[in-house]
Amino acid sequence: MKSKYYYVLWPLVLIAGYFLIYYTLPKYSGQYFFFVVMILADLYLWSSIKKQVFNYKHWLTITLSSLYWMPFVLMATFAIGAAFVPITDWNDPFRTYYLGFIFVFYVAKLLPILFLLLADFIRVIDRMFILVKKEKRQELNEKTEGISRSKFLGYLGFLSGGLMLGTMFTGMFKWVYQFNVVNQKIRLPNLPSSFNGLKIVQISDMHLGSWTSAKPLQQAVDMINATKPDLILFTGDLVNFATKEAFRFEEILNQLSAKMGVYSIMGNHDYGDYVKWPSVQAKQANLTALYDLFNRMGWKLMSNENQVFENGSGKLALIGVENWGANPRFPKYGNIEKAMEGAEADVKILMTHDPTHWEEVIVPNKYDIDLSLSGHTHGFQFGIETPGIKWSPAQWMYKRWAGLYKDDTSDRLLYVNRGLGVIGYPGRIGILPEITVFELTT
Repeated sequence: MKSKYYYVLWPLVLIAGYFLIYYTLPKYSGQYFFFVVMILADLYLWSSIKKQVFNYKHWLTITLSSLYWMPFVLMATFAIGAAFVPITDWNDPFRTYYLGFIFVFYVAKLLPILFLLLADFIRVIDRMFILVKKEKRQELNEKTEGISRSKFLGYLGFLSGGLMLGTMFTGMFKWVYQFNVVNQKIRLPNLPSSFNGLKIVQISDMHLGSWTSAKPLQQAVDMINATKPDLILFTGDLVNFATKEAFRFEEILNQLSAKMGVYSIMGNHDYGDYVKWPSVQAKQANLTALYDLFNRMGWKLMSNENQVFENGSGKLALIGVENWGANPRFPKYGNIEKAMEGAEADVKILMTHDPTHWEEVIVPNKYDIDLSLSGHTHGFQFGIETPGIKWSPAQWMYKRWAGLYKDDTSDRLLYVNRGLGVIGYPGRIGILPEITVFELTT
């Protein structure tokens, strides 16, 4: 009877979970399938260890069971809590660490689950293809010093899971604010000599709702100003969910200084689409607050428009579009035709948050853009970048996910910034937060 209720309860929990996510975070409801897979994998792992756990003393059994199911309880509590108190009203550092701990513990369980699947697969193969007699198999097992392949894989899985857990916590508390200044020379054949040596700093994807302290942001701003840039370009995603996440950092961001100004565009998170607002008016008020914030900080917001800079007889056009993403989940507000109106110049630089805009619109339609600057991918905040290796799961979703790219059929260039902040997992492993310093040359 207990087993019967068990199998009925979980489907009801998963269905209720979908409606909670849809109500509180509608943009993430399309990813609910992955949450379900994660929970099913959790149950699979628990089924393999619960027998051992319940063999311990009562107090230890309760402790281990509570620790194991803590991420699920936290996730369920988050979904229920967000239905009563909008996540935009949660304390930002608390929300960041709360969701971060859930993410870290579930990812740490992945390796044990994979090793367990492999062990079960081997066990099934052994049962299907018995190549030795039962007596001989027993004799062989006795010579393996008491440990089977299945147990060995299980131990290896839990060891690797522990290492993953430690690595992810290191990424949260150390590497997340280990800012990397990338110096990149960009050769533009049509660049007027009067702009030769122009220094541009690109920053992107601050996601201020994920910052747990103002001190590292101050450090980043000081590092940017120390480069003495001619232009500072921010390529979108200032916040996670709502504009008010940025208010506590306004004084620091106001310190950013460049000879020719600070310019910005909108990213997919800046529109407030990731939470459910009580009314259309409330969502518009959030957007208006963002516009006002940019004005107070002295950042010029480029919403499908351009700015032409003249120096001597040469001209350089800076073009900024609103967000345009190939993925249906992301808004397509960018209007390149409108943005380029009147942008008559020797060289054109485009600020476009999502690199798929370059791939799907700029290059195929042969727009006269010399250099495009994007962000959005974060480099997945996880990967390997060494002189001989450049790998990240981001490449499974984005053809161009970090660094400099050149169109195969023209001189058009794209640079994808790895982002200054984080979202989801509040840490970085291998892919460090980036401040890009471009030097334009002829």
